[in-house]
Amino acid sequence: MSTIALFGAGGKMGQRLSQNLAKSSYKVRHVEVSEAGKARLKERFGVDCWTPDEAIKGADIVVLAVPDTVIGKVARGIVDRLGPGTLVVILDAAAPFAGHLPERSDISYFVTHPCHPPIFNDETEPAAKRDFFGGIAAKQHIVSALMQGPESDYARGEAVAKTIWAPVMRSHRVTVEQMAILEPGLSETLCASLLDVMREALDEVARRGVPREAARDFLLGHMNVLGAVIFEETQGVFSDACNKAIEFGKPVLMRDDWKRIFEMDEIAASIERIT
Repeated sequence: MSTIALFGAGGKMGQRLSQNLAKSSYKVRHVEVSEAGKARLKERFGVDCWTPDEAIKGADIVVLAVPDTVIGKVARGIVDRLGPGTLVVILDAAAPFAGHLPERSDISYFVTHPCHPPIFNDETEPAAKRDFFGGIAAKQHIVSALMQGPESDYARGEAVAKTIWAPVMRSHRVTVEQMAILEPGLSETLCASLLDVMREALDEVARRGVPREAARDFLLGHMNVLGAVIFEETQGVFSDACNKAIEFGKPVLMRDDWKRIFEMDEIAASIERIT
């Protein structure tokens, strides 16, 4: 039975992880600095928190469920007291990519992040259909990277990842750099920005007199069918009218050099702003 020291256990992400770890065979030591977080853990899970020094003593795995902006500070505060071979798990690529993890050659760094439940899915249970984030009832895919450490530690880290993000379908192995391209590059800089523009477009259509509920239903329904064709969830082709609208719309909406957001200097700049 492996022992996990879970830092940030009383936060939003920490509670998600605590819930899934409670169902596992891992022995968990919860670490939380805020009194409100400690109270939430006691109320929800009936657990008392450990001090950082107590939690890491003899722990096989340390999970840092803390904000990107403090991961470096937390890691530097404990790294000298970790036992050789400790696996440190980070839940986002930003801080590792930015070089915020302290150097220590005899421990392993493992980075993992959820893909979140896909838009096209086979969920039928109400709880799963409403689990948009994942890690509660809806199945999701995950990505993981072994940043440093022996190859055998990838399997050890993946086992933790599959537990905290459960239920998991596909588990993808990537590099830290590739994970940084996925987030913030693909998921936030691109996808979140375009979705935010679509929400602004909905507001504009409603401002121009279209009933808001009708416009929302129309947009979300078309996102479903158009997305299914574009991402090859179903066989189909667009009408000539739709293709002409795309041909006109893309240069109006997108800069010619928009793909530069995936250049590593742009990714690094984005991560610097985040961290």
